[in-house]
This record gives sequence, C-alpha cells and structure tokens, in this order.
Amino acid sequence: MTVSASVLASLFDMDEPPNCRPRFNIAPTQAVPVVRAGADGRREWAHCRWGLIPSWAKDLKIGARMINARSETAAEKPSFRKAIVSRRCLVPSDGFYEWAKTPDGKQPFHIRFSDRRAFAFAGLWERWHQKPGEIVESFTILTTSPNSVTAPIHDRMPVILGPEYWEEWLGASPLSPARRERLFAPYAPDEMEAVAVSKRVNSPANDDVGCLEMSC
Repeated sequence: MTVSASVLASLFDMDEPPNCRPRFNIAPTQAVPVVRAGADGRREWAHCRWGLIPSWAKDLKIGARMINARSETAAEKPSFRKAIVSRRCLVPSDGFYEWAKTPDGKQPFHIRFSDRRAFAFAGLWERWHQKPGEIVESFTILTTSPNSVTAPIHDRMPVILGPEYWEEWLGASPLSPARRERLFAPYAPDEMEAVAVSKRVNSPANDDVGCLEMSC
C-alpha cells in the first residue's frame, strides 16, 4: 500500500485521510486501515489487525491463521459466516506478493495493475474482546481462483473489487449466493502484471521501497 493517505481518501471518496504511511511489506497481525460502513451508513476508516479473530475465540493467536478466507466457502464457515452478512470491508492496496518455486528457491513477485493504481480487496472484519475495555478489530481478505497473470505463480489470488461494486459490498443488505459468486470472480488480467522483486520482502523486518526492486 505504497500510495499516500491523501490518495486513499480521494480514491474512496472520503473527507478524511487515514492515519497511515506508505507501506511496502505488510505482514499478518499488523494493523492497517480498511474501509467499512459506519453506524450512519457512511464510509469510515478503521485500523484493523490483519488476521480475523472470531468473536468466540479464546485468544487472538487464532488470527494469524485467518489472514485469508476462501470466497467459495466463507459463508459456511463459523469464523466468517456472520461477517460476510453484515461486516464487509474494503482493504486498500496497490499490489500483492506471491512466491513462485524456482531452482534457486522461492522467487517473490509483485502482482499489480500496470499503471500502478490503487484498488481494493474484498475483506471481512470482526470485533473481539476477552475482558472489559479490551477490543481488537481484525480483518481477513477473501480469495478466489487465479487469473492468467497469477496462475503461473500461485493457485489463489485475492478478490479484487472494482469501484462500481464498492457501495454494494459495504451495504447492509445480505448478498445472495449467486451475487457473491459474481463479485468473487477472478479479476480480469488485461491490465495486470507480475514483476519479480527483491527477496528482501521475505522478511517482514524489511518495509521500504527496496522490497520492490526488480529482481535480475
């Protein structure tokens, strides 16, 4: 999520920018801004931990195993089935990493739009607390089958929602199974590319523009 907070505010048509800085290597369990519908129905920013923690969880460690949710089965899973009805969110991004197996080890690729524009993943969020005053809000990213850009690298990709679907996704109305299937289709590959980048991204300690340096 390398674009500025002001660019994100403009992209999602919000008056206030999120409290964030450009990021180059976001790791599970870290908090990032997501877009959701507030109590008044208007869009709001929420800083949520990546890795959904179900409301019934005994502790927050379970979130590290729930950074993604398969879109085909999320509505059936105890961890996600309530969130997919009423706690949907948009996760801002301008690219995601996947790793391909090579004779020299795993090679990271940055998958993005060719014009480097920011976009949104389909996400679900949840609120968890174990004792009074302790509230943790977290999210997961829905995944789908890969398009032709991602398929040579990985057998899944995040669900990318075009701006024309954002209002519907954030709405309070439940989505029918047929409608969800349409929204969760792999994003058209025409404007996307996969670029081999530095193996520095393999360590979450590295979070700078060097992570995106093209690999020779």
